[in-house]
Amino acid sequence: MKTPLICLFSCLFVLTATSQTTSFTLDQIWDGSFRTQGLTALHSMNNGQQYSVLNFDRSTRSTSIDLYDYKTLSKVKTIASSKTMDAIPYFSNYIFSKDERKAILETNTEPIYRHSVLGHYYVYDVNSESLEMISEDKIQEPTFSPDGTKVAYGLNNNLFIKDLRTGTTKQITFDGEKNKIINGITDWVYEEEFAFVRAFEWNAGSDTIAFIRFDETEVPEFSMDIYGTDLYQTQEVFKYPKAGEKNAIVSLHFYDLNADQISTVTLSKNYQDFYIPRIKWTKDSAILSAQYLNRHQNTLDLWLINPKESKADLVLSEQDDAYVEVTDNLTFLDDHSFIWTSEKDGFNHIYHYTKEGELKNQITKGNWEVTNYYGYNESAHSIYYQSVENGSTNRDVYSIRLNGKRKKRLSLAEGTSDASFSADFTYFIKTYSNASTPPKYTLNDSKTGRLLKNIKDNSALLKTLSNYKFSNKEFSTLNVNGNDLNMWMLKPADFEAAKTYPLLMFQYSGPGSQKVANSWFSSRDYWHQYLAQQGYIVACVDGRGTGFKGADFKKITYLNLVKYETEDQIQAAKQISRLPYIDASRIGIWGWSFGAHMSTNCLLKGNDVFKMAIAVAPVTSWRFYDTIYTERFMRTPQENPNGYDDNSPFNYPELLKGDYLLVHGSGDDNVHVQHTMRMVEALIQADKQFDWAIYPDKTHGIYGGNTTMHLYTKMTNFLHEKLGDKRNN
Repeated sequence: MKTPLICLFSCLFVLTATSQTTSFTLDQIWDGSFRTQGLTALHSMNNGQQYSVLNFDRSTRSTSIDLYDYKTLSKVKTIASSKTMDAIPYFSNYIFSKDERKAILETNTEPIYRHSVLGHYYVYDVNSESLEMISEDKIQEPTFSPDGTKVAYGLNNNLFIKDLRTGTTKQITFDGEKNKIINGITDWVYEEEFAFVRAFEWNAGSDTIAFIRFDETEVPEFSMDIYGTDLYQTQEVFKYPKAGEKNAIVSLHFYDLNADQISTVTLSKNYQDFYIPRIKWTKDSAILSAQYLNRHQNTLDLWLINPKESKADLVLSEQDDAYVEVTDNLTFLDDHSFIWTSEKDGFNHIYHYTKEGELKNQITKGNWEVTNYYGYNESAHSIYYQSVENGSTNRDVYSIRLNGKRKKRLSLAEGTSDASFSADFTYFIKTYSNASTPPKYTLNDSKTGRLLKNIKDNSALLKTLSNYKFSNKEFSTLNVNGNDLNMWMLKPADFEAAKTYPLLMFQYSGPGSQKVANSWFSSRDYWHQYLAQQGYIVACVDGRGTGFKGADFKKITYLNLVKYETEDQIQAAKQISRLPYIDASRIGIWGWSFGAHMSTNCLLKGNDVFKMAIAVAPVTSWRFYDTIYTERFMRTPQENPNGYDDNSPFNYPELLKGDYLLVHGSGDDNVHVQHTMRMVEALIQADKQFDWAIYPDKTHGIYGGNTTMHLYTKMTNFLHEKLGDKRNN
C-alpha cells in the first residue's frame, strides 16, 4: 500500500517519562491543574534597570504592582497593593504615566465585545499613595496625557478630559449617541477586525488630541435576543455592517485644548469609501500620522498631518492585487525618518523611509517573514525583531543594524521565542516554549542574547505532567496539491504500529493564521492529548491560505475563501489515511469559527473521506459576515457573487452523508447564530439528520460557568459515538 509523502523535519520531543500510566480527565484541562506561570502586565521602567509586573495573591484575593531589578531579579518594592486600598479590593490592570509617578488602576470591568470593556478606573499617585476615582460612571480607555496632568476617556460615545490638578472634568464632544455617533472609541467592526478600541491619541505636547469619529447612522442593525433569567427576554441591538452593506462614515478630528476647539481633517485625495485603521503622533508634537485604507483594502496610504498649519502630505502609498496588511510597526526616528513593515517583496519585511517617504533601504530580506517588531535603539542604531527565518513553525529573536548589516540571532533554541526589551534596550526578558517545554522566562543580554538569569521555568507544571500519559507532537511536512504543508500529529502514548486507529483532524485555516506551531499547549491541545489517550490519532495541517510562508501562499485564496483550504484538508486526509495504522473508515474533522466553516465544508465536499465533523460557531455564508474581514479577502457580494455562494455549505446540504454536530452560542455578536440557523433549515429541508446544540446567551467563545466543560463533554461523547474509540486487541 502506498503511503503519503511525509517528511519529518524535527525529532520527536521527549515530554514525559515512559513509566507514565495515569490518564487525566476533562475536568483537569479547565480547573487550573495545568496552569502555566507567567509575567502579567510586564512593564519596563524608564531607567532601563527595573521592571514591574502585576501579581495576584490567591490567598488574599488581592493584586499588586511589584518592582524588580533586572540585574538581580530580586523584588525592589511593591509600588501599589490593593491590600492597602479600601476603595479597590482588586485591580486587573495598570498603566503608568510617562514619568511613572502615577498609574491608572482598572477594576470592576465588564466586557462589551472582544477587546472592549467598561470599568471603574482610579489614578494612583506613587509618591503619596493616594487614590482618585476618574469617574463614578463606568468608562472606556482612560489615557494619561504625556505630561501626566490629565486623563482622557470615553463615556457614552463622547470624549472627556479630567484635569488631575484641579479635579475638574470637561466634556469635549457632545454628539455621541448609541448606534449613531461614536467619538474616539471604535465601532464593532473596527474593534473586531482592526483590533483596537481607543481611537484617540494625545500629542507629545499634551495640548492636542486626535480622534476618529464614527457616524453609524446608516449602518444596518443586528439584534440578538438575550434570554437571561427574567420573565421576558431582552434584545441587544447594535450596528453590524455585513459584506456589501454600508459602513460607518469615519472622519479624523483634532481637539485643541488651548483653543477649546475641534477641527476636521480634509485631504487632497478624495476618498469615497474608506477606513482609518491607525493613527499615531510622530516625534514632532505638531504632526500626526494616519493610515487610510480604501474599501477594497488594496491601497494603503500613509499621511502626515499638521493641524495647526492645515497641511497634509501623502508620504507613502502601498498597493496590492489582493490586499494590503495594515501595519502596527511604524516607528519615527529622531531625524523624522520612519521604519515600516510591508509585504511588498512577497514576504513581510522591515523598511526604512525618509520623512518624505523615499525608500532608504530594505532592512531585512529573504524568503521568510518578520513576525514581530520590538523597537529601535537609537544609540546603537539597532532594530530588534522576531521572525520565522529558522522555519515557519518556529520563532526567533534577532537584532540588525538600521543599514541592514550585522544581523544577529539572539535566541538559539528551536521553538518559539518572544522578547520584552528594557526601555534602554540593555536587556530583554525572553519567553520561550516549544511543543514539549512550557514557557520559560529568562533575562538576556540584548547585544549577544546571552542568558543572564532564569526567572520562571514552569518546572512545577512539568513535574505535575510527568504523572500523566502524554503524547509527543510529531512535526512533519505533507506534500498536498503541489505544496509542502506543515503538519503535527499526536498518537496514543501506547501507540502500536500494528494496530489501526481513528483519525481526528483539527484546523482553523483562516487567512494568515497558523495552528502548526512549535509552541506550548493551549487548552485545545490538552483536549487533543486527552483524545490521544482515549485511542485517537489527532492531526493538524495548515493548508494554503495560512500564514508565515509568504504572500503568494497566503493570498492564493483571494476571492474564493475556503475553496482551496477545503481541497487541501480533503487531500491531506486521503494521504494520511494511507498510513497503515490509520483506519480510513473512521476519519473526522473539527474546527471553530472559520475552522467550523471548514469542517462543515469538508464533511460535505469530502463525504467520501470524512465520516463525521464537529462545527463550533461556524460561518456558513460570507454574506452574513462583516465588511472589513470578508471584503478584504472576497470583495463585495455584488462584485463576487460566485465566490460567496459556491462554498457556502447551506447551498448544498444534500451532500451530507456522515455524522454532523453543529454548535453555536445564541449571544454570538461576531459569527451570528443566523449562520447556524440557516444551515439547520437547509439540512432539514434536504431531509438530513444531524445533531446540534445552542448555548443560550453565550458569545463566540462559548464559555462561562460550566459551559466549556459541557461543550467539550458533548464533543467527546459525539466522537466516541460516531468515530468510536475501539482498539485492536
